[in-house]
Amino acid sequence: MRPEILFSLYAPVTSLNGVGPKIANLIARVAGDHIVDLLWHLPSGLIDRRYAPKLCDVRTGVIATLTVTVTKHIKAHNRRQPYKIVCSDDTGVLTLVFFHAREDYLRRLLPEGEERVVSGLVEGYGNELQITHPDHVGRLKDLEQLQSVEPVYPLTQGLSLKVLSKAVKGALAGLPELPEWLDKHYITKQNWPAWRDAVLAAHSPENEEQLSLNTPCRERLAYDEVLANQLALALVRSQRRRRTGRSIKSSGDLRQKLLDSIPFSLTPSQVAAADEITADLASDQRMHRLLQGDVGSGKTVVALLGMAAAIESGHQAALLAPTEILARQHFATIEPLARAVGISIQLYTGRDKGTARAAILEGFKTGSTQLAVGTHALFQEGVEFEDLAFSVIDEQHRFGVHQRLALSGKGEASDVLVMTATPIPRTLTLTAYGDMDSSRLTEKPEGRQPIDTRTFPLERLDEIVSAVQRALALGAKIYWICPLVEESEALDLAAAEDRYAHLKQVFGAQVGLVHGKMKGPDKDAVMENFAGSGIDILVATTVVEVGVDVPEATVMVIEHAERFGLAQLHQLRGRIGRGAKKSTCMLLYGAGLSGQARERLKIMRETDDGFRIAEEDLRLRGAGELMGTRQSGLPVFKIADLMAHSDLLQAARDDAKIIIEKDPELQSERGRRLRVLLYLFERDEGVRLLRS
Repeated sequence: MRPEILFSLYAPVTSLNGVGPKIANLIARVAGDHIVDLLWHLPSGLIDRRYAPKLCDVRTGVIATLTVTVTKHIKAHNRRQPYKIVCSDDTGVLTLVFFHAREDYLRRLLPEGEERVVSGLVEGYGNELQITHPDHVGRLKDLEQLQSVEPVYPLTQGLSLKVLSKAVKGALAGLPELPEWLDKHYITKQNWPAWRDAVLAAHSPENEEQLSLNTPCRERLAYDEVLANQLALALVRSQRRRRTGRSIKSSGDLRQKLLDSIPFSLTPSQVAAADEITADLASDQRMHRLLQGDVGSGKTVVALLGMAAAIESGHQAALLAPTEILARQHFATIEPLARAVGISIQLYTGRDKGTARAAILEGFKTGSTQLAVGTHALFQEGVEFEDLAFSVIDEQHRFGVHQRLALSGKGEASDVLVMTATPIPRTLTLTAYGDMDSSRLTEKPEGRQPIDTRTFPLERLDEIVSAVQRALALGAKIYWICPLVEESEALDLAAAEDRYAHLKQVFGAQVGLVHGKMKGPDKDAVMENFAGSGIDILVATTVVEVGVDVPEATVMVIEHAERFGLAQLHQLRGRIGRGAKKSTCMLLYGAGLSGQARERLKIMRETDDGFRIAEEDLRLRGAGELMGTRQSGLPVFKIADLMAHSDLLQAARDDAKIIIEKDPELQSERGRRLRVLLYLFERDEGVRLLRS
């Protein structure tokens, strides 16, 4: 249950004065549905209204707060002309200009003969001073309030600063005093204010410096947020460690047979990761390990060695992939190795129907199938295993937490290994996977050639087509990736179809097209022709980003590469360079490159180290954008910036570890206060869900 002290903060924004359903919907877009969300919606700029001269001294082009007497209203002859109100002080004259004005409203707001305070941008019009649509109009008693520094908040279309500022003020007016959950010595050492003071100060910047992420008030709030995150992860980890798993010990004979049948030596980090997984399986604690490895670093082989240990001990194992293409790819890689050492393996996807499906499910249920490879169909109702002991989840960020729990729930105390080919920066690993043990594959397998990456302006498209012609003559296969168009699948597809038609005129039947709107069987047929014979140039949208393995593909062309994020460019490039031949990646860019886009392309030319690229991506885009997609499973921080506050993250991790070691159930005085922190940042749901 949420503590009573937080009830007012979790009231809907409609409970604030002046916020009806329409305004609430707009506020929800930029901040959220509850009053507490407005607390975390911090200013991004400010307007200084302290400049308050006499009219004779006013500078034009600046915002001023002026005390004037309303002289007369001048009504326009027709609706298209502005309504004017002439004002003055004892030194000069000012005209207020209003378009589409309502006379009755303006006469009430600015009655003739009375003094008013107006604030807005002063402009020169001929020899006259004027303000068009003043930002604020008030009485003399409002002067001090109007002549101030006004915070500027991020807005959305239809939501004015005036309306949002009023809502934020309403939220701040009801701010409760919360019990202090941070260590008093640490607060003093950091020179941080109390929580309530920090919120008020963050919303009241007096100058540009006070908008910095490193002011004491913002650092304090950022630390609260990352501590809530780390505490939730530490609770989950602690809870899971108390739940016993089952010890899976094997002689290692099957693993050795596999190693003998693999036609290459494992890299040192593959050996280390495989040993860590085997040790986890042998422990009586449930495994929850993250295996990170760059594209082509050999994660599947490492996972297979772990699955072999479970199978040798008489249990079943499952490998779950996010797409059918990737599931089939894994099956094609693993099946020959599994059959060679006597492991019975079966592929299962949503496409399996009728008697074939029934036979597959029977194999899972009776245990005659030792290793299942499949899509999300594996954790649907009706799929039962005799004894599923080890689940491997690939490209785990594409699955929701519920789905991951569903698969681990198919087996009693099932061990779970999650894999990702998207290298994750260390700070994100801490915030998103701090409850898990982590293994990293850092080398490329033997024989992999470095990829020669070059950049070209799009005007040189004809030269690129000629280069592709030469590569085809030497027996190469080519990926041609079409541009990403502002989150629009329809436009992505149109771009791909246009390029396909153009290349088909040049190369004829050698060109194939694959995109996300195609049906599974059609997509697979094109991919098979590309991997085999018949298609040598594959025009594609980013559907090929994950899970396509064609060693003969040695050339990749990416159009409008400046529209892609670094991590996505790296994932795409990883589709080539998988054989023994030299590979080339050509990044084509459009006119008017931004500085950041130029830097991204430079990094792609300089390195193919996925972990460095991930760190650079975080530096350039910031965690908010990097973690932007909700399906990524990564936490979204409202205040903390993982680059600016990385040192706070490490401190919070250490703090959370000590807290849970001393007080695993948060029952102490500080523990009870920390529970308030967890509920304040809505980390309570994550804890409940993951504990399940």
